[in-house]
Amino acid sequence: MALIRLDKLLSNLGYCTRSEARDLARQGRVLVDGQTVSSAALKVDPAAVTLDGETLDPEGLLLMLHKPPGYTCSHKDAGVLIYTLLPERYLRRNPVLSTIGRLDRDTTGLLLLTDDGALLHRLTSPRYKVEKVYEVWLERDLEDDAAKTLTRGGLMLPEEPHPLLPADLEVVEPRFVRLTLVEGRYHQVKRTFEALGNRVLRLHRPRFGALELGDLPPGSFRPLTEAERLALVSG
Repeated sequence: MALIRLDKLLSNLGYCTRSEARDLARQGRVLVDGQTVSSAALKVDPAAVTLDGETLDPEGLLLMLHKPPGYTCSHKDAGVLIYTLLPERYLRRNPVLSTIGRLDRDTTGLLLLTDDGALLHRLTSPRYKVEKVYEVWLERDLEDDAAKTLTRGGLMLPEEPHPLLPADLEVVEPRFVRLTLVEGRYHQVKRTFEALGNRVLRLHRPRFGALELGDLPPGSFRPLTEAERLALVSG
């Protein structure tokens, strides 16, 4: 692990400013290998640092959030932002914490966030075809020819230059389906069913790649383990 100045580390992770880090060190609240330090300019291994007895958040943060309805996946859009569900220090991180793709304001389910730019690109690039599973409640019964169109691929959406790729479709009930996509186009699920003459009433994402949302309550989040990170990028 590369060494980094203590004040820069704490600032990058959002715990404090670099000047505040000096105060924390003088107050004896920061330990390195279990020992107090006198200078925030000391170069340290991040894994060896504790603040107020707690280990630090990792430098490459990866979170799973159960997005509730009514929240916006943006840093700037109007409305209630999903970032208000996170600790304030996460919002001060450098690099900035961002969502891996987005869910619409009224869509619920599994949302990933990271400050790792390479990981974000790996999971959103069409080249890697990461599967996303959506549970879709429809206004009307899904017609047989519509189901065939989805699984066959080739449907053109308005103002899109390329047809949709084939999608896996499980018809649980005539108005409730599970749709697995490897693309991430703008409002893709809703626009797809609109193009088929139907309308999405409710949309929920229970799976992203190898990750299942499980029993994580709405509005809650948890850091992902290294094993889960590896499963995401190797799936």
